[in-house]
Amino acid sequence: MTTKDNAARISQLIQEHEAEIGSQWIAQLEALTVRGTASSKAQLRGHCQQFLAAFAAATRAGELENVEHRSWDEVRDLLAEISSSRAKSGSTPSETATFVFSLKQPIFAQMTAGFGGEPEALAAASWSISTLLDKLGLYTIEVFQKAKDQIIVRQQQELLELSTPVVKLWNGILALPLIGTLDSARTQVVMENILQKIVDTGAIIAIIDITGVPTVDTLVAQHLMKTIAAARLMGADCIISGIRPQIAQTIVHLGVNLEDVMTKATLADAFVVALERTGTALVAKA
Repeated sequence: MTTKDNAARISQLIQEHEAEIGSQWIAQLEALTVRGTASSKAQLRGHCQQFLAAFAAATRAGELENVEHRSWDEVRDLLAEISSSRAKSGSTPSETATFVFSLKQPIFAQMTAGFGGEPEALAAASWSISTLLDKLGLYTIEVFQKAKDQIIVRQQQELLELSTPVVKLWNGILALPLIGTLDSARTQVVMENILQKIVDTGAIIAIIDITGVPTVDTLVAQHLMKTIAAARLMGADCIISGIRPQIAQTIVHLGVNLEDVMTKATLADAFVVALERTGTALVAKA
């Protein structure tokens, strides 16, 4: 039997017994998903029915060895959608791949009955289906991992934004309290956030408080200086507060020039200076 004939028989068998294969497959997956809710089980049944219909249709082209063939486009698109949704819902890669791998048993059961008197044909058909489902299962893992990586990157960006809040202390006065380690990515977010807030509020003073920053290296110092320079170009001046002794020594050793930058020991001291510069010193004394 040629490969083409083998593929044709497999396709015919799947199409003729699609209902039986589907019911066995769904029952098998529901038994594995003991924690599923009624809605999640309904979604699972829907995914199974959609996938099996697309899978049966794709086998008609006879391209069982090439899942990149256009006949498998619908199957790959459906698997990508399922894998992405599972990545967002907290499923594991193995649980996602099991969705495909578990289809082997019900298909093998039908092939055993259909190829019962032809051991060689049964072996060839079993190998073809096993290899095909392995490729599709690996594809789901790849898509799942990409979706998970995208989620992680987005969460990291959101955490960066949350960890660099720019708050309005007074009319024309902003404050950016920094806590934790400053790296290149975070200092870039600092610059973007504070410049955007200057535009939004029309502030003329921005206080950058680094009381909660444990260390400052050359790169971070350069980013802070660039932020101050960029703020000045937009008409706002910056005050750095909270420089602890260790950081002061590091800045001196690094040779960072802060002569033209106002620095204060505490955020409160910086706020008083900012009030004076904006003409509201009396409010600060009260």
